[in-house]
Amino acid sequence: MRYIFNFPDIGEGLDEGTILEWYVKKGQAVKVGDAIVKMETDKVVADIPSPREGTIVALYGKQGETINVGNPLAEIEIEGVHGKDAQELVTEEANKTEAVEEEGAGVVGTLEIAGNNAFMPASDEGMSETDKTQVASTKKKALATPVARAIAKDLGVDINQVTGTGPGGRVMKDDIKKFKSQESYAAPKEKAKSTENDLVEVEKMSQIRKTIAKNMIQSKHNAAHMTVFDDVEITELIRLRNKFKQKYAAEDLKLNYLPFILKATALALKNYKSMNSEMDMENGNMIYKKYYNIGIAVDTDDGLIVPVIKNVDKKSIKELAAEIALISEKARDRKIGLEDMKDGTFTITSYGSIGGKYAVPVINYPQAGVLGIGRIYETPVIKDGEVKVGNNLPLSLSVDHRIVDGGDVTRFLNDIMLYLGEPIAMLM
Repeated sequence: MRYIFNFPDIGEGLDEGTILEWYVKKGQAVKVGDAIVKMETDKVVADIPSPREGTIVALYGKQGETINVGNPLAEIEIEGVHGKDAQELVTEEANKTEAVEEEGAGVVGTLEIAGNNAFMPASDEGMSETDKTQVASTKKKALATPVARAIAKDLGVDINQVTGTGPGGRVMKDDIKKFKSQESYAAPKEKAKSTENDLVEVEKMSQIRKTIAKNMIQSKHNAAHMTVFDDVEITELIRLRNKFKQKYAAEDLKLNYLPFILKATALALKNYKSMNSEMDMENGNMIYKKYYNIGIAVDTDDGLIVPVIKNVDKKSIKELAAEIALISEKARDRKIGLEDMKDGTFTITSYGSIGGKYAVPVINYPQAGVLGIGRIYETPVIKDGEVKVGNNLPLSLSVDHRIVDGGDVTRFLNDIMLYLGEPIAMLM
């Protein structure tokens, strides 16, 4: 029996992935759980395991090609499944397809069970072109769910002209979209070409860049952005950091200012629940979160990745320093997992490390706010009636003004500045 394994949704609402490397080839035997391909998604690079034991008889797509969720990755010949057993499995997969389509879910498959389009339709191999035309002209009404029919209607597609790749020839949503765009599952994409005089360079967008673009637009369209700016004098924080950085270095830990900023932010979030919330407009609810998971924007060669440090309020400066180092390295090496990217409640982005002073950071929607950290700079300050050299840390706080009022924005930022200006307050 031939089994078609589709690219599953391994993330939250994943749309597509790019093939980085095939681990198998045609004719190779695989077992359940064997990695068959390395895929780059909008969040992670992940190995996709085989959901069935059998022999690879076909691979869909070449290295560098983009595959949509629900489209075939590989065909697997499964030995020993015939007749009634095969029909039962077909029925089982068809039922799953119906449920997913009717509910409009984003998850098309799972890693354990490939999901839809599990079996090949009848082949017309060996038929003459005349016979094929006659067969096509006698086709019955397409087998499809109401959701698929609605999509076909919206796109102006005659669903009866679409070849279904689902169980029993069922027409799937992706079949309609592919028919509309005149693309095939395995057709290689046309490579971008430079102009005749090479005045421009065209590169295919990475999955991360596509996601960054989508998320930025989503945030700007759905949140009422407001940004406030301030500076905090951190001479005492610098002294404290310098006092302990050698001790941390002896334990192979780099102590920078980010652990202190994370801790100060988590403590301030506890005082202002609106800053640690999100708005559920569909159901008319506010969701206030009682856990403090802070995302840190990491600049990588592939783009901006935001891994999440969990339960920041419960961790020491030393624990935070170790976790920041580990998760940042994983992000830059593209070894970060989906669990490292989930459940963030607030975000911090630091552009000061590359020279920036102020910015207007974009909210990581649907979170309520994002804190931008600028470059520390020396400036005259008045202390005890005297002019001295101070060290200012610029802060830029963007919030969703639908969720947070101006007064709380200022008070929240003042709390962060208190903790950073007098770091002993974080230990009290």
